[in-house]
Amino acid sequence: MTTTTVPAPAAKRPPAPTGPWRLARAELRRRTSALVALGVVALFALVALTAPLLSALGGWRPDEFDKSAVDPYLGGLPLGPLGGISAEHWLGVEPVTGRDLFARVVHGAQVSLLIAFAATAIVVVAGVAAGVAAGYFGGRVDSVLSRLMDLTMSFPSLIFMIAMMSVAKDVNRILLMTLVIGLFGWPGIARIVRGQTLSLKHREYVDAARVSGASDWRILTRDVLPGVAGPVIAYTTLIVPGMIATEAALSYLGVGVRPPTPSWGQMIAESVAFYDTDPMYFVVPSLCLFLTVLAFTLLGDALRDVFDPRGGRT
Repeated sequence: MTTTTVPAPAAKRPPAPTGPWRLARAELRRRTSALVALGVVALFALVALTAPLLSALGGWRPDEFDKSAVDPYLGGLPLGPLGGISAEHWLGVEPVTGRDLFARVVHGAQVSLLIAFAATAIVVVAGVAAGVAAGYFGGRVDSVLSRLMDLTMSFPSLIFMIAMMSVAKDVNRILLMTLVIGLFGWPGIARIVRGQTLSLKHREYVDAARVSGASDWRILTRDVLPGVAGPVIAYTTLIVPGMIATEAALSYLGVGVRPPTPSWGQMIAESVAFYDTDPMYFVVPSLCLFLTVLAFTLLGDALRDVFDPRGGRT
């Protein structure tokens, strides 16, 4: 009597992730650099949200002077090694003033990220609205909006920002910087959304919705906007580092956030005079700015490869 062996069933492979958000999570898990970048972004966002608590934990306000931490006979240089790092001042102190560097860095993160995120929100809202309208309605609407995009992109934005911030005196500097930076950033994302909308408005499901009597507003919100959401999310992540760098550049040039409100760009500008005698004053805000911009760039590249793979190859 012969016995036959039945082969064991092959182990079932887990189903491949479907949907944009599952694809994004799978891509982030696969890329170590993207995971590290996400962790750095989350860390600095947490620092910005909890800046008052962190400075209180350190025991110093960002505008509080500590004359005992600097040497008046050496031009106000910090006492102690590495810019005055000690148990009392975790990252050292500013030369001359003795203000706690840790408190100013965490509050500077709050100011810099607030301006960057708010300006990015303005850019995304204006760019998506203009791009969808131009791509969907076409004709004269497309011509007017496209010429407005070309005009805005050809304008010397940095010169205008410097002139506007220099002329404006008794205004909320943070609000003005947010509006000015956001004013010139929307055409780039508007062009992306316009091209995506042009490819979506002739799809079968959009034509079916139009034939069934759906209004333009319903088609735009139910059919077109979900189709452009992926590229918008990816490019939004790539916009943020540019906004952070622009705010830092304006503050570095002296037309951005004014003292005593701390900002990374402002701190870097003030540290130039002490780079050879107190390099830590320059290194700390510069490193924070570098890590934040790099993390957002790496994260944006990973999300772009997921949501808009063709955009990564062009």
